Amino acid sequence: MQQDHDTRPRPRPTGTAPETTGTTPERRPPRNPYRRLFAVPGARAFTLGNLVARLPVGMFSISAVMMIAGARGSYALAGAVTATGLATMAVVAPWIARLVDRYGQARIAVPATLFAALGSLALLLCVRYGAPDWTLFAAYAATATTPNTGGMSRARWAYLLRDDPGAVHTANSFEQAADELCFMLGPVLAAFLCGTLFPEAGTLVGVVLLVTGVLLFAAQRSTEPPVHHRPRMKSPLRAHGMPTLLVGFVATGAVFGSMEVVTVAFADARGHQAAGGAVLALQAAGSGAAGLLYGTLRPAARAERRFLLCVAGMSVLMTLPLLAAALSGSLVVLAGALLCAGMATAPTMVTGMTLVQRRTPEGQLNEGMTLAVTGILGGIACGAAAGGRLVEHAGPTAAYAVPVAAAACALLPALYGALRTPPPAAKGNGSGSAEGGLAP
Repeated sequence: MQQDHDTRPRPRPTGTAPETTGTTPERRPPRNPYRRLFAVPGARAFTLGNLVARLPVGMFSISAVMMIAGARGSYALAGAVTATGLATMAVVAPWIARLVDRYGQARIAVPATLFAALGSLALLLCVRYGAPDWTLFAAYAATATTPNTGGMSRARWAYLLRDDPGAVHTANSFEQAADELCFMLGPVLAAFLCGTLFPEAGTLVGVVLLVTGVLLFAAQRSTEPPVHHRPRMKSPLRAHGMPTLLVGFVATGAVFGSMEVVTVAFADARGHQAAGGAVLALQAAGSGAAGLLYGTLRPAARAERRFLLCVAGMSVLMTLPLLAAALSGSLVVLAGALLCAGMATAPTMVTGMTLVQRRTPEGQLNEGMTLAVTGILGGIACGAAAGGRLVEHAGPTAAYAVPVAAAACALLPALYGALRTPPPAAKGNGSGSAEGGLAP
């Protein structure tokens, strides 16, 4: 007979004081919020495994493009193959996340990762031995079963820190900074491996890192959230406020996708194509630094209002690259503008993920956060297409209007969410009160 919950021992939440006996002095928790975060039993172990597994996410696309374009001489084919994988992931990822919520992270993430690894290896072999083009699409589509490792890590934090909303805020900030770091280092590592060793090196190293990281992460069973066996579960899309929030994630993803394409085109137009990646890395660095700083704060405003303020700040700061490109035309000035503009994206994503955690029904947190990531990926694809089209028709300088317009579009759902009365908080998510306050 199945039980609804695990009977494994649960780690003590960070807000609980340690027990003392006799005259033993009580150990005071560290003042630094990040030190308090990693004082949670098992936190360092699952974080290390998750970071190893997350780094290849930024490696696979550029590795596939360099491998396919180098062997087949067609960037169009390489782009179409990676776009097919992205579209397939948008369909498959929420389904994988639902299985994770229902059966547990270790039971689903490990086989799903192994299947995705086989897809990457199949792509490598098809490219290496000249298989027909359609096999490349089929092989890369198989990699869509890669689990949302970032979402699983956030779900563990939400479970471990369920009695401490302030610590959840710090954990979400750390996770966003980790995302920025992985997406900044992943493409650089992939390009180095493919260019220095051999075209398939990026894919091979990515597969090894992904499988190793997921196995390390899944082995930490003491911090895994308990599963909830339910005969039928409605999609988190039907939860109060989720559709509006996901629209905001799509618009935010369009900011990322358009900025990447337009910046590479701007650098190429000035004869410095190789510098495009370094300039974009500055945007990620600014976002990661701002995310870590944001995690040390204890904002007391409702999360809906904070999300509106963050999106408004992002809309304002996204005008800086447009102004830098139009007024100076200098890649150095543009780099500084992107560094500043990136400082608004991490707080926006951190607050948005906090709202996702609070609005997702109990026992479906992985699925809810995967839907948010899917929205971002869809937005990235749309933004990249819109940015590339405007680059061709009006030039890269004018195309910086696309991320500005995308950020402005994100304001509408954020404003709608801030004006509506928040619903009662779902129980069991470990994500705080309905008001979303993080007062000290």
